[in-house]
Amino acid sequence: MQRVQFVKDSFAGLDAFQKQILIGTGVAAGVALVYILHRRCQKVRTIPPGEGWWGAGKRPQSEDDKIYSFEVQTSDDEIKDLHERIDKARYADPLEDSAFQYGFNSTYLKSVASYWRHEFDWKKQVAVLNKYPHFKTKIEGIDVHFIHVRPAQHKNQKVVPLMLVHGWPGSFFEFYKILPLLTENHNGLTFEVICPSIPGYGFSEAPHKQGFNTLAAARIFLKLMERLGFSQFYLQGGDWGSLITTNMAQMKPQCVKGLHLNMFTSRKGFKVMLSLLIGPYLPFLVGLSSEDVRRMFPFFEKNVWEILRESGYFHIQATKPDTAGCGVNDSPVGLAAYILEKFSTWTDLKNKDLADGGLKRKYSLDDLLTNVMIYWTTGSIVSSMRFYKENFKENPENRVDSRTRIYVPTGLAAFPGELIHCPKSWAQIRFRNIVSYTFMPRGGHFAAFEEPHLFATDLIQFVQKVETL
Repeated sequence: MQRVQFVKDSFAGLDAFQKQILIGTGVAAGVALVYILHRRCQKVRTIPPGEGWWGAGKRPQSEDDKIYSFEVQTSDDEIKDLHERIDKARYADPLEDSAFQYGFNSTYLKSVASYWRHEFDWKKQVAVLNKYPHFKTKIEGIDVHFIHVRPAQHKNQKVVPLMLVHGWPGSFFEFYKILPLLTENHNGLTFEVICPSIPGYGFSEAPHKQGFNTLAAARIFLKLMERLGFSQFYLQGGDWGSLITTNMAQMKPQCVKGLHLNMFTSRKGFKVMLSLLIGPYLPFLVGLSSEDVRRMFPFFEKNVWEILRESGYFHIQATKPDTAGCGVNDSPVGLAAYILEKFSTWTDLKNKDLADGGLKRKYSLDDLLTNVMIYWTTGSIVSSMRFYKENFKENPENRVDSRTRIYVPTGLAAFPGELIHCPKSWAQIRFRNIVSYTFMPRGGHFAAFEEPHLFATDLIQFVQKVETL
């Protein structure tokens, strides 16, 4: 009571002008508080899936929703045309001792092209691709390709549906090495795996209309899982696959039992800025581990400058994909250089110092060229590049998915060779239910392709953890 009386007496002792200021300040603070609470209440918890049509022409009254078997095929004419184009390729001499610092070294490119022309057996690799059953189904006007792999035996085992989504410049083939690992028995748990091709990539039809972004892809893949009869399932993604699967979890969290990512970012904000300022000196105060510090700092050297050096392709594809796409869609050697340079530097940035780009340290030329051939034979490089344009027509920070947090159980695998490192403390800003965060000992951007056993082990352990919860 004495405190209340003191406040009353103090207020009574103010002149009229001071009272107005005090009252005005109080009203402003109250309005600000109400606005903040209103904004918090207005925050979107899920993203409305919406609807779309990406086929040519007008949308028909009905759409064929059947699922059809599909087989990868080739022909002697297709191979002959490829060989003739390789034979006619023109090369520019590289600078002395430049390795991969200027992009794909043309001296080594000649070696890759020679192997492609004289030793690579595309018919054999087509048989490898057809090792697993392929399907197509029409969703929102376009044919969506996917492989569907069931475990051989699942008596006394829990079969868990899992969708794996690739990115650029990869394909569903990135996951071929982990499929046998996932469909084994893991203490009574095994996986039924669905690997789709993003529309515009590989054997999935390209959208015929503007605006096809990760939100549209997410909606289509949710429809695919529903069409296959799955009401609940797990998701895994990297690169574009990370955004697409995250969008799926934001649209229908009730269907997503768990989300596993090997590439992830967080929103900018005060916590991130504070981490950058204090992190190098007192990391524990801002939730950074010693491994975070090792991977992140000095920040500008390890993040900003490296991203600038590696993102030239990004600016081209996000602005004028059709212009650059003409050349690589017409020249197989140009396409190989454009794609395989990413498999060099994004696997390990130190590969730029090697004359062969370190390509065969983690991959075989047969595997790399099989991925290139998926783009070449389908003519899908331009439509795959357009995906950048469609997703960056507006500021990504203003998109609804950027402002929507993720509440499904989430597993994050932080590979050291990834272009961007996101600490757990940053990831928690966006991903509100992280049940596992793993500092992977090695590997880069194409994690499933590079380190299938490490990748599969972390994914399996994450699912087992969620299932026991």
